[in-house]
Amino acid sequence: MGLFSKPLIVTLTGDLGSGKSSLSNALCQSLGAEYYSTGSAQRKIAEEMGVTTLELNHLADKDPTIDDRIDGVFAKLVKTKKPMVVDSRMAFHFIPGSFKIRLKVNPYIAAERILKDTKRKGEQYDDVEQAVEKIEARKTSERERFLRYYKVDIYDENNYDLTVDTSGKTPEQVYDKVMSAIQAYKKKNSGILGRLFG
Repeated sequence: MGLFSKPLIVTLTGDLGSGKSSLSNALCQSLGAEYYSTGSAQRKIAEEMGVTTLELNHLADKDPTIDDRIDGVFAKLVKTKKPMVVDSRMAFHFIPGSFKIRLKVNPYIAAERILKDTKRKGEQYDDVEQAVEKIEARKTSERERFLRYYKVDIYDENNYDLTVDTSGKTPEQVYDKVMSAIQAYKKKNSGILGRLFG
């Protein structure tokens, strides 16, 4: 790593069932990056409190200390000296120097993916219709909460360097598209550093 270069931090957010976990794993392997997920932290807190993740979202609507507990880690991540992939709704906001990615997906495709994912914890649905209803309720809850707390719309695509609709794509196709964008981003930034310090 050069004297003036900073480690690459990729911040990743996206809809439930959009493929964030698959993409995060692939990016960490390719970039030699460490992984952090506020989703994991959220599920752990929900488990400790004996509630579902959707119920935790409703509690967080009235209790800002829940988000403070989850978001407090970002101050440490900004100072990292290693490449990182950060899977979090608000990471793009708290780590502005990152490469910001958002994945979106059709809610019915998301529901089908989630129902087929036997490894997923904390989210249990009876059928596709119930899954869509609860997924949309969670999206609305999170969007309104972050607008209220941070004055940031997490669904505004202008907040991101790259938005990918994964609805009709395989995990490999999503990965290829994202890696191409990351390589272009790294090349552009190395060019800027070269002109400044070369």
